[in-house]
Amino acid sequence: MGWWEVTADTLAAGRFAVSPLAETTAALKTLHRGTAAHPGERVWLDAHLPAYRAHLAADPPTALLVRCALRRTWNATFLTPTPSGAPDQDFPAELARVRDTLPATARTDLAEALAGTPLPAALRHRDDLPERTAALLDWVWRHTVRPDWPRRRRVLEADVLMRTARLGSGGWAAALDGMRPGLRWLGANRLQITAHDQPPRELADARLLFVPVTPQQSWLSWDTGGRRPPRSAVVYPCSGTLAEPDRAPVPGALAALLGSGRAAVLVLLGTPKSTTQLVALTGQGLGSVGRHLQVLRDARLIARRRAGRSVLYRWTEAGEAVVRAVTAAAEPSRPPSPTPTSGRSTRSR
Repeated sequence: MGWWEVTADTLAAGRFAVSPLAETTAALKTLHRGTAAHPGERVWLDAHLPAYRAHLAADPPTALLVRCALRRTWNATFLTPTPSGAPDQDFPAELARVRDTLPATARTDLAEALAGTPLPAALRHRDDLPERTAALLDWVWRHTVRPDWPRRRRVLEADVLMRTARLGSGGWAAALDGMRPGLRWLGANRLQITAHDQPPRELADARLLFVPVTPQQSWLSWDTGGRRPPRSAVVYPCSGTLAEPDRAPVPGALAALLGSGRAAVLVLLGTPKSTTQLVALTGQGLGSVGRHLQVLRDARLIARRRAGRSVLYRWTEAGEAVVRAVTAAAEPSRPPSPTPTSGRSTRSR
């Protein structure tokens, strides 16, 4: 078992962050493995895997570099720099940290990832490994992530909001529940980060980040370059996926009655959500969501309650009845079940 010793101050200052580079690295890991964790990821792989493999086939040194950098139990450290946690972090600024890695450091990190297997001769004396890695990440970003980044970001932000709500109601044990295999709060200032045996790390005065990604990938990272305060991060697969979140579609009749935007907000409130969560899930502006909530409250279709520092909205009985009735009316009719006659039960042979 591997664990980090986290002081109360470090844990209290821990935060969730979205990183375009982490999302791109997770996409690269998925392309490298070529296996899908769910149907939505399978669709994404089918769309992008052929071009990715053709790209590497035309660049053998980079193909070899990736095979050495992405191992099943360890990634080359320079490939996964710890995110800054800045709310406006953009991909070029994050990518520059990979590109600026010293060539000797990149070779050392690759050798560490290989866990005793010698670094291939073709890479042993190359000084362009950081540049090649950055160029590949840039290709993955431009071709497979950036076209879908606005929706991906909404999914990531929804996960952050969900876990923040858990943190407010149940503490870190609830917020970390199900985040990644082997991760759980042990108490007594100890955060288990993996089920594998690893030396404990003390995170005194460190900045602790939790970074969601939409692919089913996860890893750990920490600063090794003397940055102050040092940063450590847990990158984890968010509860959303590349497939659309598993929720009921907005019935056409309800959209016609309330308008598509307001109906979308109402349908989502079968479980309590905050205004910010609704903005992330629907892609509508804060002002629009606020107006929809006010109209739905005035109509007694939703109610609100306070949970810690958040205000959550949910269906009233009337709101649930409206959504259920419209949804049932939209379902295709089914033939009636056979009715027993003369008081005798029917039995098939």
